[in-house]
Amino acid sequence: MGTLYLVRHGQASFGADDYDRLSPLGQAQAERLGSYWRERGLRFDAVLCGTLQRHAQTLQGIRQGLPGTPEPLLMPGLNEYDSQALIQAMHPAPLPRPDTPELRRQHFRLLCDALAQWMAGTISPAGMPGWNDFADGVHAALAHVRGRHTGRNVLLVSSGGPIATAVGQVLSTPPEVTIALNMRIRNSAVTEFGISPKRLMLQTFNTLPHLDGPAHAGWVTHA
Repeated sequence: MGTLYLVRHGQASFGADDYDRLSPLGQAQAERLGSYWRERGLRFDAVLCGTLQRHAQTLQGIRQGLPGTPEPLLMPGLNEYDSQALIQAMHPAPLPRPDTPELRRQHFRLLCDALAQWMAGTISPAGMPGWNDFADGVHAALAHVRGRHTGRNVLLVSSGGPIATAVGQVLSTPPEVTIALNMRIRNSAVTEFGISPKRLMLQTFNTLPHLDGPAHAGWVTHA
Protein backbone atom coordinates (compact mmCIF):
# COMPACT_ATOMS: atom_id res chain seq x y z
CA MET A 1 0.00 0.00 0.00
CA GLY A 2 1.28 3.47 -0.87
CA THR A 3 0.98 6.67 1.13
CA LEU A 4 -0.35 10.08 0.14
CA TYR A 5 1.35 12.88 2.08
CA LEU A 6 -0.82 16.02 2.12
CA VAL A 7 1.16 19.12 3.11
CA ARG A 8 -0.28 22.50 3.97
CA HIS A 9 1.86 25.38 2.70
CA GLY A 10 4.37 27.09 4.98
CA GLN A 11 3.52 30.26 6.86
CA ALA A 12 2.17 32.85 4.41
CA SER A 13 1.73 36.60 4.84
CA PHE A 14 -1.42 36.87 6.95
CA GLY A 15 -2.60 40.47 7.34
CA ALA A 16 -0.44 41.74 4.47
CA ASP A 17 -1.75 43.11 1.19
CA ASP A 18 -0.54 39.94 -0.56
CA TYR A 19 -1.21 36.86 1.55
CA ASP A 20 -0.17 34.52 -1.25
CA ARG A 21 3.56 34.37 -0.58
CA LEU A 22 5.60 32.62 2.07
CA SER A 23 7.20 34.48 4.91
CA PRO A 24 10.89 33.76 5.58
CA LEU A 25 9.74 31.40 8.34
CA GLY A 26 7.35 29.68 5.94
CA GLN A 27 10.19 29.06 3.53
CA ALA A 28 12.32 27.64 6.35
CA GLN A 29 9.45 25.34 7.42
CA ALA A 30 9.22 23.90 3.91
CA GLU A 31 12.96 23.38 3.56
CA ARG A 32 13.08 21.75 6.99
CA LEU A 33 10.32 19.31 5.98
CA GLY A 34 12.25 18.30 2.88
CA SER A 35 15.44 17.82 4.90
CA TYR A 36 13.56 15.74 7.48
CA TRP A 37 12.29 13.41 4.77
CA ARG A 38 15.74 13.22 3.14
CA GLU A 39 17.30 12.23 6.48
CA ARG A 40 14.81 9.36 6.71
CA GLY A 41 15.26 8.13 3.16
CA LEU A 42 11.77 9.01 1.93
CA ARG A 43 11.35 9.47 -1.80
CA PHE A 44 8.27 10.40 -3.81
CA ASP A 45 7.07 8.76 -6.99
CA ALA A 46 4.68 11.58 -7.92
CA VAL A 47 3.76 15.11 -6.81
CA LEU A 48 0.46 17.01 -7.03
CA CYS A 49 0.34 20.72 -6.28
CA GLY A 50 -2.14 23.59 -6.29
CA THR A 51 -1.36 26.54 -8.52
CA LEU A 52 -1.15 29.31 -5.90
CA GLN A 53 2.19 31.02 -5.30
CA ARG A 54 2.41 29.79 -1.72
CA HIS A 55 1.96 26.21 -2.95
CA ALA A 56 4.77 26.57 -5.50
CA GLN A 57 7.07 28.20 -2.94
CA THR A 58 6.38 25.45 -0.41
CA LEU A 59 7.13 22.74 -2.95
CA GLN A 60 10.30 24.59 -3.96
CA GLY A 61 11.41 24.61 -0.33
CA ILE A 62 10.68 20.92 0.08
CA ARG A 63 12.66 20.16 -3.07
CA GLN A 64 15.61 22.15 -1.77
CA GLY A 65 15.66 19.90 1.27
CA LEU A 66 14.82 16.78 -0.72
CA PRO A 67 16.58 16.87 -4.11
CA GLY A 68 15.19 14.60 -6.78
CA THR A 69 11.52 15.23 -5.92
CA PRO A 70 9.56 14.86 -9.19
CA GLU A 71 8.08 17.75 -11.11
CA PRO A 72 4.49 18.38 -9.99
CA LEU A 73 1.18 17.82 -11.69
CA LEU A 74 -0.51 21.21 -11.21
CA MET A 75 -4.17 20.95 -10.18
CA PRO A 76 -6.27 24.12 -9.70
CA GLY A 77 -8.77 21.99 -7.80
CA LEU A 78 -6.26 22.01 -4.92
CA ASN A 79 -6.38 25.80 -4.59
CA GLU A 80 -7.75 27.43 -1.45
CA TYR A 81 -11.06 29.23 -1.20
CA ASP A 82 -10.96 33.05 -1.13
CA SER A 83 -11.30 33.90 2.56
CA GLN A 84 -11.75 37.63 1.87
CA ALA A 85 -14.59 36.98 -0.58
CA LEU A 86 -16.25 34.71 1.97
CA ILE A 87 -16.04 37.29 4.74
CA GLN A 88 -17.23 40.09 2.46
CA ALA A 89 -20.26 38.02 1.50
CA MET A 90 -21.18 37.97 5.20
CA HIS A 91 -19.90 41.43 6.16
CA PRO A 92 -19.80 43.80 3.16
CA ALA A 93 -18.56 46.80 5.18
CA PRO A 94 -14.76 47.22 5.28
CA LEU A 95 -13.04 45.65 8.28
CA PRO A 96 -9.79 46.76 9.91
CA ARG A 97 -6.63 44.83 9.12
CA PRO A 98 -6.47 41.82 11.50
CA ASP A 99 -3.23 42.85 13.15
CA THR A 100 -4.15 42.37 16.83
CA PRO A 101 -5.14 39.19 18.70
CA GLU A 102 -8.76 40.36 19.04
CA LEU A 103 -9.05 41.34 15.38
CA ARG A 104 -7.55 37.99 14.35
CA ARG A 105 -10.13 36.19 16.48
CA GLN A 106 -12.87 38.26 14.86
CA HIS A 107 -11.50 37.42 11.41
CA PHE A 108 -11.62 33.69 12.02
CA ARG A 109 -15.04 33.82 13.69
CA LEU A 110 -16.41 35.54 10.60
CA LEU A 111 -14.60 33.10 8.33
CA CYS A 112 -16.04 30.05 10.12
CA ASP A 113 -19.55 31.51 9.88
CA ALA A 114 -19.04 32.29 6.19
CA LEU A 115 -17.71 28.80 5.46
CA ALA A 116 -20.80 27.25 7.04
CA GLN A 117 -23.09 29.49 4.97
CA TRP A 118 -21.13 28.75 1.78
CA MET A 119 -21.20 25.02 2.37
CA ALA A 120 -24.96 25.22 2.96
CA GLY A 121 -25.43 27.15 -0.28
CA THR A 122 -26.76 30.21 1.52
CA ILE A 123 -24.13 32.62 0.18
CA SER A 124 -22.32 32.80 -3.16
CA PRO A 125 -19.08 34.77 -2.64
CA ALA A 126 -17.99 36.87 -5.61
CA GLY A 127 -15.52 35.17 -7.93
CA MET A 128 -15.69 31.82 -6.15
CA PRO A 129 -17.09 28.44 -7.18
CA GLY A 130 -19.91 26.94 -5.19
CA TRP A 131 -19.06 24.56 -2.38
CA ASN A 132 -19.97 21.48 -4.42
CA ASP A 133 -17.63 22.52 -7.25
CA PHE A 134 -14.83 23.23 -4.75
CA ALA A 135 -15.31 19.82 -3.13
CA ASP A 136 -15.41 18.16 -6.58
CA GLY A 137 -11.96 19.61 -7.34
CA VAL A 138 -10.54 17.99 -4.21
CA HIS A 139 -12.32 14.72 -4.99
CA ALA A 140 -10.81 14.69 -8.49
CA ALA A 141 -7.30 14.97 -7.04
CA LEU A 142 -7.93 12.11 -4.62
CA ALA A 143 -9.45 9.96 -7.38
CA HIS A 144 -6.37 10.63 -9.54
CA VAL A 145 -4.11 9.40 -6.73
CA ARG A 146 -6.25 6.36 -6.00
CA GLY A 147 -6.54 5.43 -9.66
CA ARG A 148 -2.90 5.89 -10.69
CA HIS A 149 -0.64 5.65 -7.66
CA THR A 150 -1.60 2.66 -5.53
CA GLY A 151 1.52 1.25 -3.92
CA ARG A 152 3.49 4.49 -4.40
CA ASN A 153 4.47 7.46 -2.27
CA VAL A 154 2.74 10.64 -3.43
CA LEU A 155 3.23 14.23 -2.23
CA LEU A 156 0.33 16.68 -2.41
CA VAL A 157 0.93 20.37 -1.58
CA SER A 158 -2.13 22.49 -0.95
CA SER A 159 -3.90 24.61 1.68
CA GLY A 160 -5.94 24.02 4.82
CA GLY A 161 -9.33 24.14 3.10
CA PRO A 162 -8.67 21.46 0.47
CA ILE A 163 -6.83 19.25 2.97
CA ALA A 164 -9.67 19.48 5.52
CA THR A 165 -12.11 18.78 2.69
CA ALA A 166 -10.09 15.71 1.71
CA VAL A 167 -10.15 14.43 5.29
CA GLY A 168 -13.87 15.15 5.46
CA GLN A 169 -14.48 13.15 2.29
CA VAL A 170 -12.45 10.19 3.52
CA LEU A 171 -14.15 10.19 6.95
CA SER A 172 -17.60 11.43 5.82
CA THR A 173 -17.59 14.23 8.37
CA PRO A 174 -20.42 16.80 8.64
CA PRO A 175 -19.67 20.37 7.50
CA GLU A 176 -19.06 21.73 11.00
CA VAL A 177 -16.38 19.11 11.61
CA THR A 178 -14.70 19.85 8.28
CA ILE A 179 -14.58 23.54 9.23
CA ALA A 180 -13.12 22.72 12.65
CA LEU A 181 -10.45 20.54 11.04
CA ASN A 182 -9.62 23.35 8.61
CA MET A 183 -9.02 25.80 11.46
CA ARG A 184 -6.59 23.44 13.20
CA ILE A 185 -4.21 22.61 10.33
CA ARG A 186 -0.79 24.15 10.96
CA ASN A 187 1.69 25.52 8.45
CA SER A 188 3.76 22.80 6.75
CA ALA A 189 1.79 20.13 8.66
CA VAL A 190 1.60 16.64 7.19
CA THR A 191 -1.55 14.51 6.90
CA GLU A 192 -1.18 10.95 5.60
CA PHE A 193 -3.62 8.71 3.72
CA GLY A 194 -3.03 5.08 2.89
CA ILE A 195 -3.74 4.47 -0.80
CA SER A 196 -5.65 1.47 -2.12
CA PRO A 197 -7.51 1.13 -5.44
CA LYS A 198 -10.89 1.23 -3.70
CA ARG A 199 -10.39 3.90 -1.06
CA LEU A 200 -8.08 6.19 0.87
CA MET A 201 -7.62 5.70 4.61
CA LEU A 202 -6.57 8.34 7.12
CA GLN A 203 -3.32 7.42 8.90
CA THR A 204 -2.20 10.71 10.51
CA PHE A 205 -3.56 14.25 10.70
CA ASN A 206 -1.85 17.63 11.10
CA THR A 207 1.52 16.36 12.28
CA LEU A 208 4.79 18.33 12.50
CA PRO A 209 7.49 15.68 12.96
CA HIS A 210 10.06 17.93 11.26
CA LEU A 211 9.53 20.64 13.90
CA ASP A 212 9.61 18.35 16.90
CA GLY A 213 12.06 19.31 19.61
CA PRO A 214 13.34 22.50 21.26
CA ALA A 215 15.36 23.69 18.24
CA HIS A 216 12.18 24.33 16.24
CA ALA A 217 9.67 25.04 19.00
CA GLY A 218 9.22 28.62 17.76
CA TRP A 219 8.54 27.51 14.18
CA VAL A 220 4.97 26.28 14.77
CA THR A 221 2.43 28.63 13.15
CA HIS A 222 -1.19 28.48 12.01
CA ALA A 223 -1.58 31.16 9.32
